[in-house]
Amino acid sequence: MEKKSKITPWEVEGKINYDRLIKKFGLSELKELPNVFNENVLFRRKIIFAHRDIQRILEAIKNKKPFVMMTGLMPTGKFHIGHMILAQQMIFYQKLGAKVYIAVADLEAYNARGQSLEESRKIAMEEYIENYIALGLKPCEIYFQSDRSKDAKKSNAYYRLQNILAKHTSFAEFKGVYGEVSPGKMLASLLQASDMLHPQLPEFEGLVPVIVPVGIDQDPHLRLARDISKRIKKPKFIQLSSTYHLFALGLRGDKMSSSEPNSYIALTDSPEQVKKKINKYAFSGGQATIEEHRKKGGNPDIDVSFQYLKMFFEPDDEKLKDIEKKYKSGEMLTGELKKYLIGKMNDFLREHQKKKKEARKKVGEFLKG
Repeated sequence: MEKKSKITPWEVEGKINYDRLIKKFGLSELKELPNVFNENVLFRRKIIFAHRDIQRILEAIKNKKPFVMMTGLMPTGKFHIGHMILAQQMIFYQKLGAKVYIAVADLEAYNARGQSLEESRKIAMEEYIENYIALGLKPCEIYFQSDRSKDAKKSNAYYRLQNILAKHTSFAEFKGVYGEVSPGKMLASLLQASDMLHPQLPEFEGLVPVIVPVGIDQDPHLRLARDISKRIKKPKFIQLSSTYHLFALGLRGDKMSSSEPNSYIALTDSPEQVKKKINKYAFSGGQATIEEHRKKGGNPDIDVSFQYLKMFFEPDDEKLKDIEKKYKSGEMLTGELKKYLIGKMNDFLREHQKKKKEARKKVGEFLKG
């Protein structure tokens, strides 16, 4: 991680050295996994690259025992292709038998970004939940932090847990984990810990293993929740498991940001918008001229178009290897690579947008609480 890099749950800047972060945060690299994981592009291509205590989840899957996949969404801005990394994991674990819990972080959006609860609800339903359904998510436990459940016992247990967690930490611990934090961010962090741990309460699923897939910037939340839960005698918790995925590159080659429309492809973008954004903004790993590119070749590791194919839009490993080989050798030009990506992306979005219209009718099935 370079000196100018900044990685917190609320802000990511600069170049990210994943190997260094694995060591710094005490994570383990993902190595051999059951075959069903290798059928998934994200695991097979090491987009998901590290973990904590995934063995508990693997054992639950092997023995057909109950487990929970817990995640959250920040309801700000449009749903873009970067969000698909997490959505695809929800669907993957659900197919393997997980009960999926999704927290809509409307209180965090209010405290950290000043967004109203009403606006957060609207964005969550129209942008996130509709897209999750269109991507293939089945009914699960989606709730808002500000309104956990209509069932008083469940709701009380969730908010009570936040206060129990608060008793077992200190301001010094927060500073150690996050650096300088505001009271609002401290409350949001405790509520996130409650989000991750509360599925194990008797009012919910009981004592079952929970996996939390995150980007590596969110690991401070995991560390805090894990550390606090060790100190609590009652209720008891199984230690949280977690996995870590790469950030999807923004069009300009940095981290994708919902606040910068020209840094991402939204799942509602038209074919014309996709073509314009890719051609105009997608960072290229190619050379300055055609002649130089033919001679030296391109660098797919930094080329945004190639990375989008690798992460999302080219499931065929052999085809991807062929593209990589041709681009590295200079046989394939940047313009040709972009054209191929635009075609694949628009084919996907055309079908997805049809499914999203149908998904609007099903949102109520996901918000029963």
